[in-house]
Amino acid sequence: MTRPDVIVIGAGVIGLSSALALQARGLSVTVLDREGPAAGASAGNASCFAFSEIAPLASPATLLKAPKWLLDPLGPLTIPPAYALKIAPWMARFAAASMPHRVRHSTDAQTALIDLARSELEPFLAANGHSHMLRKYGNLQPYESESEFRATLPVWQARERHGFEFRHLTRAEMDEIQPGLAPRFISGTFTPAYWSISDPKDYTLALAARFTERGGLIHQAEVTALRIDGDTVRIDDTYQAGQVVLAAGAFSHRIARSLGDRIPLETERGYNTTLPPGAVDLRIQITFGGHGFMVTKLDTGIRVGGAVELGGLDAPPNYKRAEAMLKKAKAFLPDLNTEGGRQWMGFRPSLPDTLPVIGPSGAGPRVTYAFGNGHLGLTQSAGTARLVADLVTGQPPAIDLAPFSPSRFQP
Repeated sequence: MTRPDVIVIGAGVIGLSSALALQARGLSVTVLDREGPAAGASAGNASCFAFSEIAPLASPATLLKAPKWLLDPLGPLTIPPAYALKIAPWMARFAAASMPHRVRHSTDAQTALIDLARSELEPFLAANGHSHMLRKYGNLQPYESESEFRATLPVWQARERHGFEFRHLTRAEMDEIQPGLAPRFISGTFTPAYWSISDPKDYTLALAARFTERGGLIHQAEVTALRIDGDTVRIDDTYQAGQVVLAAGAFSHRIARSLGDRIPLETERGYNTTLPPGAVDLRIQITFGGHGFMVTKLDTGIRVGGAVELGGLDAPPNYKRAEAMLKKAKAFLPDLNTEGGRQWMGFRPSLPDTLPVIGPSGAGPRVTYAFGNGHLGLTQSAGTARLVADLVTGQPPAIDLAPFSPSRFQP
């Protein structure tokens, strides 16, 4: 096999977007993935470019809600008892990252990355022939009480300071945008710049097709270890390249350990059910923030999913969580036809401060890390790809990468 300039490990939306960005810089690129393109979280996500989601999950608000949520085994946040001890160190880091001064730091960093991603997205889609897959429906967040609405105001104020457009709506105004919501919702907030893709799996497969059309190679291979040997990075003594990009999602930290980097990556197990097209008259995306899930309009159906199960990579799926969200969705959208759905569970790679890792390995700059985007992998994909291409080609990064450094977790 001819040695490529770069090997990208991971054929999800981050890995393939990075591979295309590297090709655009004139580099030869090969992609390795344990299952093939679009086999992980990139296949079953909520399909959102959530450019207004600048507030980190690690925050005082989450800490306040967490005890109530954890009491409900099918609620927005759960930790299986068998996994509680193992995840305790990660949760301690999460709590530390939720302190107000840390939240301000994370919000600024998240905003910079999302602003970059938003500016890069449409040129990236156009360059690769995928502009037709972008959807600009917007997002509605409905509220069940005045107190629920008031509790969200600090987040909306932060978004307003950063220039994000939104409108608070009365019930009548909400009905004009999205009819059919249950009477329990009294008001809402509409965010127009909350875009989506026609179907995340179709999009990721389209990225893979474009990559191979341009001469890239994709191999199915489960990577376990990396070794830097002079000007070469060796991958399990099977593949080699001058540079490697590690973008293997929830499995990335296992591979990074082979280079001596211990990164506290955890797995948010997300669930959804995709119903047939026409299951409800859905005109926009709807976020039921108080319940931790979304209902999304895809070209291929209606997707009901979200919530967080911190349960690791090895436990079997608990599809009762998908069923619980679908039951709530039926209560919130009474006209929803819940028959004929496909259930799914996937791994979201998440770090305790809600920021991804983007930067060189501690073992040297020939290995670049790009993982841990959590709920925002699709949202941040074009921006992350730009940063990866900058790093690999030795260009000044488009934003300050210090907040995303892999070394930030070292003692």
